Amino acid sequence: MIDQAKTILVTGADGFIGSHLTEMLLGLGYKVRALAQYNSFNSWGWLEGIKHPGLEVVCGDVRDPDFCREITAGCGTVFHLAALIAIPYSYVAPDSYVDTNIKGTMNMCQAARFAGVDRIVVTSTSEVYGTAIEVPIPETHPRQPQSPYSATKIGADAIAESFYNAFELPLVIARPFNTYGPRQSARAIIPTIICQIASGMRTIKVGDLTPTRDFNYVTDTCRGFIALAQAEGIEGKNINIASGTEISMGDTLRMIADIMGGDVEYVVDPERLRPAKSEVRRLCGDNRLITTLTDWRPQVTLREGLERTVEWLSKPANLARYKAEIYNR
Repeated sequence: MIDQAKTILVTGADGFIGSHLTEMLLGLGYKVRALAQYNSFNSWGWLEGIKHPGLEVVCGDVRDPDFCREITAGCGTVFHLAALIAIPYSYVAPDSYVDTNIKGTMNMCQAARFAGVDRIVVTSTSEVYGTAIEVPIPETHPRQPQSPYSATKIGADAIAESFYNAFELPLVIARPFNTYGPRQSARAIIPTIICQIASGMRTIKVGDLTPTRDFNYVTDTCRGFIALAQAEGIEGKNINIASGTEISMGDTLRMIADIMGGDVEYVVDPERLRPAKSEVRRLCGDNRLITTLTDWRPQVTLREGLERTVEWLSKPANLARYKAEIYNR
C-alpha cells in the first residue's frame, strides 16, 4: 500500500514514537518528510542526530491549516502522530489540547483529503477506552473520557471517522496501547523509575502503583503503524496495537529494580496521583483484529524491552537530558 516512489509524511516526528517511526521508515528505504514542532531554538527534538539522505525535516504546527496543506502536498502516505499527550498537563491546560489534538487532526485530515493521499494513519490512544469494562479491550469497547486528554483524543477520532464517512478519506485509526522505550518522556512511569534509580536514588517517588497497563516496546508499536499503512481494505477501521497482556505499575517497578540491581523503596508522591475518577484502573488490549488483518505480532517481551530501555537511559549522555529529581507533567 505504501508507494515507495512517494514521500511519506510523519507529523510529531520529533517526539518519542514519531522519531522511532521515522528511523524505521528510513531504514526500509522510504523518503520521509518529518514534521518537528516549530520553536525559536531551531531544535528538532529527537530527530537531532538522525542523518539520512531520505530525510527532510520541516518545522511548523498542525494547528495551522495552511501549513498542513503545504507539507502534505505530494505525499502518498501520512502518519499523523502530532499531539499533546501528557495527561497531568491536560488538567492544567485543556484548551491547548483541544486546539492541537482535535483541530490539528481536522487540519491534517483536510490536508490529506485535498492532497489525495493514498492513506493517512491517524494516531489514537488506549486512554479513549478508560478503565476496562471487558478484558481484553476490543475496538468496540465504549469510549470513556476520564481526562481532558482522553476527551480530546476521542474527539480527534470522531473527526477522523467523519472524514472517512463524509469524504471517503482513506484512513485508518491506529490505537496503540502503552508504548515505552528509549526517548520516552520522563512524565511516564517507566522512564521516571529508571532515571531515579540510575541517578543513584534509593527512595523512588511514584504515583498509584495498582493500575495495570498493556506495555508495548516502541519498535513493536512502529511496526504496527507500518503494517496498518500497508494492509489492503482496512480503511475506516479503528485498530488496536497491543500485546494482549497486562502488568501492574507495582510489578513493573519491581521488574525494573531487579534489572538494575537496585535495592530501592518507593513512596507515593501526591503530586503524581490523578484525580480518583480520572485514573484508568485497567488496560489490556485485544489484538486479534490487527493480527487477523496483518502479519503484525509483538516481538519484544516486556523484560527484554525494559533491559533495552535501562541500557539506553543509563548512558550518561542520555540520562543528562532528563531531570530525575523533578516531576515532569
